[in-house]
Amino acid sequence: QVQLVESGGGLVEAGGSLRLSCVASTRTFSRYVMGWFRQAPGKEREFVAGITWNGGSSYVSDTVKGRFTISKDRAKNTVSLQMNSLKPEDTAVYSCAASTAFTAIVTTTSRNYDYWGQGTQVTVSS
Repeated sequence: QVQLVESGGGLVEAGGSLRLSCVASTRTFSRYVMGWFRQAPGKEREFVAGITWNGGSSYVSDTVKGRFTISKDRAKNTVSLQMNSLKPEDTAVYSCAASTAFTAIVTTTSRNYDYWGQGTQVTVSS
């Protein structure tokens, strides 16, 4: 069993920044691909960013590229999402996920992820 816990969400004004963290219950990131997804009210879940553990390969969606950065901390079993220049349209529930089906490349397909955190709310005001 792998448990993922997100933190760092909250309310921020447009143009501000937030840093989300995803902590795994065990040291499993060496075999997993980690991804961040978000889902706004009335919309489908959207891939935001992903990263491989060993190779350091990462991919950020075009929607947030240049504003969001994904990173990892092996010692703390943590994957983080730094969000800068936030916009109201970034408002959503953000969830981290782990995929055991991919280890060397980032997958953007949510069904390829096996474990999910509970999500953390990010609200960006105008």
